[in-house]
Amino acid sequence: MNIKSLLIGSAAALVAVSGARAADAVVVAEPEPVEYVRVCDAYGAGFFYIPGTETCLKISGYVRYDAKGGDDVYSGGNVGAKGNETWYKRTRGEVRFDARSETELGTLRSYIQGRFQYTNGEDDGATLPQAWIELGGFRIGTADELFGSWTGYAGNVINDDVINYQSGQSNQVSYTFTGGNGFSAMIGAEQGSDGVTGLGGNYVIEDYMPHVLAGAKFEQSWGGISGVVGYDSNVEEFAGKIRLDVKFNEMFSAFLMGGYQSGYDNDFDAVTGAVDQDSRNWFGTWEGDWAAWGGITAKVTDKASINAQAAWEDEGTYALALNVAYELVPGFTITPEINYTKFDGAREAASIDNGGNDDAFGGMIRFQRNF
Repeated sequence: MNIKSLLIGSAAALVAVSGARAADAVVVAEPEPVEYVRVCDAYGAGFFYIPGTETCLKISGYVRYDAKGGDDVYSGGNVGAKGNETWYKRTRGEVRFDARSETELGTLRSYIQGRFQYTNGEDDGATLPQAWIELGGFRIGTADELFGSWTGYAGNVINDDVINYQSGQSNQVSYTFTGGNGFSAMIGAEQGSDGVTGLGGNYVIEDYMPHVLAGAKFEQSWGGISGVVGYDSNVEEFAGKIRLDVKFNEMFSAFLMGGYQSGYDNDFDAVTGAVDQDSRNWFGTWEGDWAAWGGITAKVTDKASINAQAAWEDEGTYALALNVAYELVPGFTITPEINYTKFDGAREAASIDNGGNDDAFGGMIRFQRNF
């Protein structure tokens, strides 16, 4: 064997070995099938299937910026920020998760609402306004108390609760029956909470007996009528509300709501403004036996709506609000609002709302981007 033959043979062997090793290294795996997100149209716009499940999820929320000025009652309890004569400002971000699926017992739904706020230079932290589970009409969790939410909120103005119509947030259990003709009915039980809007104090139940409620409503294309009654197990008193909503046409709509509470007690501390917590009704957050709220909305253009509200309570106070909600672009609304309150009775005597003054003016502007 000569040198030339030896070199050619060696080169061929090296190429064969290298080719075998290269063939072993280049192994391309088959791609895994990809499950793309599917639209779920069973529950309305915005829902999609969570990949790999039959559960539909909707993610929504908003970012909001408020700037307020005016007297105490319209400035979060201060004249401006921290008692100074300047702006009261708040930025809020809110995210909502709505998950639903069908079961043999009906629709299984879970809802979470998370909120983050920054007010007058201070981080308010995260809160949980709502988190509940619902199945076949039964609901358990935390949300706005049923006395306020069942009949709906007081119109489309921002400062709708200067004369308050609801107590706040509570752990609760409820069942809602929904008929096929626009009729629905509700029964519920609540734990109550501390720091009730407008009253302060502790309204959490004191033993195993909860605050209990019942409500009914009838809704049609022309509007609807609803009512709710609640029993406070601490003070053993009742409160009730009834509401009428009317849609006159595509442009005008209006509502009228009235409330009554039994055993009203106006025992205020003239120095601190605190009330006798042992005698106040968890549901009746207004002053006096009776209260009323009314409002109107006029959709004047495709982008702009005018909203007005008037409210009154038995002790003599009344409150007025007017705003214009303008949708600058889809999803982004700018709302300037003006407010006026005339105090009388227990509120004025206790100096709890506006430094002892008998009236208050306020104004604000809100920027909100919904998604």
